Amino acid sequence: MERNKALELVAKQLTEKRYIHTLGVTETAVHLAEKYRVDEKKAELAAIFHDYAKFRPLNEMKQIIVQEKFDELLLHYNPELWHAPVGAYLVQQEAGIQDIEILDAIRYHTSGRKNMTDLEKVIYIADYIEPGRSFPGVEEARKIAEKDLDEALLFSVRNTIQFLMDKQQAVYPDTFELYNDIVMKKERYMHGKK
Repeated sequence: MERNKALELVAKQLTEKRYIHTLGVTETAVHLAEKYRVDEKKAELAAIFHDYAKFRPLNEMKQIIVQEKFDELLLHYNPELWHAPVGAYLVQQEAGIQDIEILDAIRYHTSGRKNMTDLEKVIYIADYIEPGRSFPGVEEARKIAEKDLDEALLFSVRNTIQFLMDKQQAVYPDTFELYNDIVMKKERYMHGKK
């Protein structure tokens, strides 16, 4: 799908503020994709569509999670997580995007998961560091993203987990698995080098 057509479809689903966020994520994702040799067209489309379901009614998202037999564990966690897997489903159904790599990048952009692809990492990080974001640590995350994709992912997920813990909110298991996966791979790499 061509960029302008994708943006046109997404604009109808989002508030103006969220659309501006989406443009920032798209710009950041294309930059990171180029830097880390990830398919730029796929990164662009995944970024454009990443928040497609963000403003769908909660009851509609809940119905899709149940009807499509998504992990029902989702229903016990913050509904903020729902728009990612529901978005992947709706992008496939309503926008006709069938590329599983793009759909998975949308699906996991909030929770992350173990063994993320580089495209998934790019979308997760781009969403975290896009130019409109302003929170403690975002500048450091941006600097790390310019040097090392995996380190940027580790920094981002660690901050996300810490943020949820500080607010005494539950952390979705995929997010913990992502954190553990990165740390354990890093440890294996470090031990293998010695």
